[in-house]
Parts: sequence; C-alpha cells; structure tokens
Amino acid sequence: MIELEETSLDDALDSLESAEDFLNYFDVAFDPSIVQVSRLHILQRYHDYLAEALDDKAGEEARRAAHRDALAHAYADFVASTPLAEKVFKVFHMHEPQVTLIPVESLRIR
Repeated sequence: MIELEETSLDDALDSLESAEDFLNYFDVAFDPSIVQVSRLHILQRYHDYLAEALDDKAGEEARRAAHRDALAHAYADFVASTPLAEKVFKVFHMHEPQVTLIPVESLRIR
C-alpha cells in the first residue's frame, strides 16, 4: 500500500488499480462485501463527485481532501443503497425498447 507521505497525489493515483486501493489510500473505512458488489458503481460515482468538486488550481492537500471526500461520499451512497437504486450507469436509465411507427405511405416505391 502507498503511504500518503511517500509520494505525490498524482503519482499515487497513477498506481492505484482497484476500488480497495483507492479506499485504503484515502483511508476510507469500508466493508469488503459492499465493495465487492458495487466496486464499479462506487468508482464511477467517485469520478462524478470529483468532477463537481475538484479545483485543479488547488494545492496538493486541498486536492487530496477533495478526492477523499468524493470517495467517502460515493462509498456511503452504496452503503445506504444499491447499484440498481442509484442508477450510476447509463444502462440503468434506458427504458424499454422504443417502438417506432413507420407510416404505410412512406413505404411506397417512388
């Protein structure tokens, strides 16, 4: 595991690979059974929250805090809910197949 004091935030982020790596690095306590079921959803929600909160001009500590807060918030969403209820990915927003009506008049050969 990477220690906070040993490397820059950008270098550390480049080396993190799994949801557990991110949670451990940012010292967010987690239940492995929740992460096992919701890992991709947590990471996507973390990305979404981070996009709203991150200020690229902020210093290293402010950026690190923004990352930690976004990840903790994303994880908490799935402690209290499920991936199906949270609908993080586009596929969950898709409705039943759409029916397209084609008027008979448009089928004539011209």
